[in-house]
Amino acid sequence: MRETTLCYIEKDESYLMLHRTKKKPDGSYEKWLGVGGKLEKGESPEECVLREVREETGYTLTDYKYRAKIFFYSDTWEDEIMYLYTATGFEGEEITCDEGELVWVPKSEVTNLKIWEGDKLFLNRLVESDEFFELELRYEGDNLASYKWL
Repeated sequence: MRETTLCYIEKDESYLMLHRTKKKPDGSYEKWLGVGGKLEKGESPEECVLREVREETGYTLTDYKYRAKIFFYSDTWEDEIMYLYTATGFEGEEITCDEGELVWVPKSEVTNLKIWEGDKLFLNRLVESDEFFELELRYEGDNLASYKWL
């Protein structure tokens, strides 16, 4: 099971979103996501999220929080554990991302973007509560087949 991180960086009631348009087409091509990526061998989730945010945005996180653990199961791609973070503090200059376009999107508009159906569930939960949560998402192809709060 692969392990990944995802971070929603917050500023002025907006999230920094990545519109995945530059890398070779994959399941997330042309979708909008937070920033993050795969854990490298021997790397902790915290080390990964800090590295991925720096590589994709140019920002160094100074205030961030581990918010959720999401389990993805699929009939078409490798199962995944995703460590979900939010960040309200960062420093540095934004860079051009080699995976797509970085855009500050008002939180109220994020779920209207082309995002994964399961992402809508946890994004709403992030806004509703500061408490840590776990979620299991099951996909059939690109379609959310079921979900369960753990």
